[in-house]
Amino acid sequence: MLRPHYLDGSGQVCYVVVNPGGAYLGADLFLLDVEVRAGADLLLTTQSATKVYRTPGSFAEQRMAVRLGEGARLELMPDQLIAYREASYRQHSAFTVRPSSALVMAEVVTPGWSPDGAAFGYEEVRLRNEVRVLADDGGLELLLLDNLLIQPPARDVTGLGFMEGFSHLGSLVVVDARVDQALADELHLRTAGFDALAGVSLTRTVAGTTGLVLRALSDSTGELNRLLAACTNLLRARWHGQEPLNLRKH
Repeated sequence: MLRPHYLDGSGQVCYVVVNPGGAYLGADLFLLDVEVRAGADLLLTTQSATKVYRTPGSFAEQRMAVRLGEGARLELMPDQLIAYREASYRQHSAFTVRPSSALVMAEVVTPGWSPDGAAFGYEEVRLRNEVRVLADDGGLELLLLDNLLIQPPARDVTGLGFMEGFSHLGSLVVVDARVDQALADELHLRTAGFDALAGVSLTRTVAGTTGLVLRALSDSTGELNRLLAACTNLLRARWHGQEPLNLRKH
């Protein structure tokens, strides 16, 4: 982790996760454990893109456990995940939140360069996100289970239904008491100005905690980053009075 720093005057602290190896390789296992205590406000990002190289023999894996206290807020904004030729990667992120917690997580998956110029050279990417709400009585209720498998066909990568012919995937997860259908509709309208195909789904627990998932397909990492930034900056301005996010990585 790099030293904590502050991007604006809101008091939100920013930490940067650094991979000292530079990339994920076969049989690598990375474990992350994050706790944002009651009332705390954290922006967590990465130093650069997460690169997954060839993984002969076994997949690379990242497991992350996140706990948010009452009134805690987490913005999880990693750089894109790049899966290269013959790469196999699995990521499992488990979030435990309170009804008053706020979570925003953005992710982009992109194929890496391949010597033969193929659009998809990797073996598979598995991303599993679980969000559970912790009640005052200690009970846990599942809010979201997002289990994504990207497994390119062996030959025809534009086969029936496979990412609708696109090569890049963007996702945004928002958990907040202020999430509603009007917000989902507004975020969907925001995506219309980008070269991408997008959709938004709402989810809700029995106790009333709400969340949404936005999924977008494109052929450009930059376009997806701009789309997700437009959505997250809307939330930052409306809910927290913050300026657009600028991570200053260059």
